[in-house]
Amino acid sequence: MKYQTLFLDADETLLDFKRAEAQGLENALRRHQLPFSKEILALYSGINKKCWEEFEQGVFDKDTLLVERFRRLFRALDITADPDAVRLTYHEELGKGGFLIEHADEVCRKLKETHDLYIVTNGVAATQYSRFAISGLDKLVKGIFVSEEIGIPKPQKGYFDYVFAQIPGFRKENALMVGDSLTADIMGGINAGLDTCWYNPGRKPAPAGINITYEIHDIRELPEIAG
Repeated sequence: MKYQTLFLDADETLLDFKRAEAQGLENALRRHQLPFSKEILALYSGINKKCWEEFEQGVFDKDTLLVERFRRLFRALDITADPDAVRLTYHEELGKGGFLIEHADEVCRKLKETHDLYIVTNGVAATQYSRFAISGLDKLVKGIFVSEEIGIPKPQKGYFDYVFAQIPGFRKENALMVGDSLTADIMGGINAGLDTCWYNPGRKPAPAGINITYEIHDIRELPEIAG
């Protein structure tokens, strides 16, 4: 077996975050009597992505991130609303979105029989655990590591060092990091000394200067790589 331990990113690798985000944002805004549209969703998604990038870079902490994205959204829309109140409702609604990427369940069930699976995610702990339970992923993995609980975000090396220390007999050479994010997953894995597998269903061009071990376009390709 080439790799015994598989570290799996959650959102957009196993879980359909875009679908959960759309449902969660619409329900949260409507509960606060605020407008929602495809244009507002696109605006929020861009702001949210930027805020997470700034969080990963250490620009601000998790608590600031969670409110700042709504503060920026309301400022852009020229809306008067309480970003913290909407944030709390959004997390509640997002936690109901346990939608799986196509074929993720069958792939995890297959790999579970021969490999040690762990989820590594930067999401909000309560929200992520709710989604994992709804999707059934929590029954298919040996462990779940959420950065909020660890206190260090992926891709920082300290996050991975913590994860490695929790796995008895762990060996880097027998482990593979799998995820869709070049910054959080692939660069995080590389900096932690792991082989990496970039899940790239959109077939984006691979950037120069990043030594990605494997690239797949369908999650069903993973078992062959894992060995």
